[in-house]
Amino acid sequence: MNTLTQSLLAERDKAVNWHPYTQMKTAGDAIPIVKGKGVYLYDDEGKKYIDAVSSWWVTLHGHAHPYIAERVFEQLNTLEQVIFAGFTHEPAVQLSENLLKLLPENQKKVFYSDNGSTAVEAALKMCIQYAYNIGKEKTKILAFRNAYHGDTFGAMSVSGRSVWTKPFGSMLFEVIFIDTPNAKNLESLKVQIKSIAEDTACFIYEPLVQGAAGMLMYEAEHLDELMKFCRSKEILMIQDEVFTGFGRTGKLFAANHLKEMPDIMCFSKGLTGGTMPMGITTCSQEIFNAFLSDDKYKTLFHGHSFTANPLACTAALASMELLLQEETLTAIDRISGQHSGFTEILAQHPNVENVRQTGTILAFEYKTDQNTSYFNEIGKILYAEFLQRGIIMRPLGNVMYLVPPYCMTTEELNFIYQNILEVLNAFKNQDHFPTHAAD
Repeated sequence: MNTLTQSLLAERDKAVNWHPYTQMKTAGDAIPIVKGKGVYLYDDEGKKYIDAVSSWWVTLHGHAHPYIAERVFEQLNTLEQVIFAGFTHEPAVQLSENLLKLLPENQKKVFYSDNGSTAVEAALKMCIQYAYNIGKEKTKILAFRNAYHGDTFGAMSVSGRSVWTKPFGSMLFEVIFIDTPNAKNLESLKVQIKSIAEDTACFIYEPLVQGAAGMLMYEAEHLDELMKFCRSKEILMIQDEVFTGFGRTGKLFAANHLKEMPDIMCFSKGLTGGTMPMGITTCSQEIFNAFLSDDKYKTLFHGHSFTANPLACTAALASMELLLQEETLTAIDRISGQHSGFTEILAQHPNVENVRQTGTILAFEYKTDQNTSYFNEIGKILYAEFLQRGIIMRPLGNVMYLVPPYCMTTEELNFIYQNILEVLNAFKNQDHFPTHAAD
């Protein structure tokens, strides 16, 4: 790409592109990224940015990983796409075999889609039709308050109601929302669930961490209790591991922190190491069996043009191989340990509150007089400040968080920590940056 083309890229982008979660009238120019390598992204002027959020939580092993690229290139020269209805191919079979070996033992079948939202849509349809196929009328769905499961209509319906979903409110199906469990509310949650159990098809939840809600975290032991109770009431459970899967919680899956097993699991984001889109929904044999019938109308009528795309399957296989290497597992432990040490420092800072960590996910809140929500203007100020320092962080309002690629070194992570402390200290007394911080 020549210099002139680079300099015009932001203007060309503005002329034709509509960016996600962006108010295009007030947004600044998009930063043209021309290259990625490891934890760094490079813009059209040669400035490098350390990717502290794994580019929306997907890039497990760093950008442009040569092993994944090599594997995808080989597959591209063999088979790039084939309809998955009535056909199959080696990458899809191998990926399903490899993934199921890592999941709870009751997970037996894999259904492919193309992103996290559609993985959730498939899971919801499986649960509703499961009840229908076995002759039960169970249409109610249970979910957590503040949930986020995606932006398609079914996924929006089971997500917390907010300004994001308000324009579509009358079109979303009814969902019963409950609080995330803790020692104080567990028994009352059970009473609430018991009252609606007979009509409830499923319970969908983000295990341990509610990502888009602001990295809200809760304990595995309390989720286990809730899952055990739902099982006793024959309520199917959908475990949305789109974000928490593939090492983010310090273990391979959030499921590894739990004793109870879900009926259905959803995956995306880190599935291909951030290389290309893919979604997966796995389920138990019992659910799959409810669709096996001589009655063709009991078929799961769901699919996508790029279902089980061979290139995406190959990328996922390569990413999983890298994930299971001792070097990567050690890095996950190291990052988790570094985060743990830094939380102790953050907890003492006068501008910080609600420091929390689960595995490689670290989050905290900047104290503010403003409304602590996604639309808090402080988020924009923080975002711009870190970009200036060559760090990509994307605060959720006043919630700052780190979700680093696993290839990030101790020194690179310490560089981010140091800059966080510098920003917190620099802004604590500035009038344009409202704060509760002490003088």
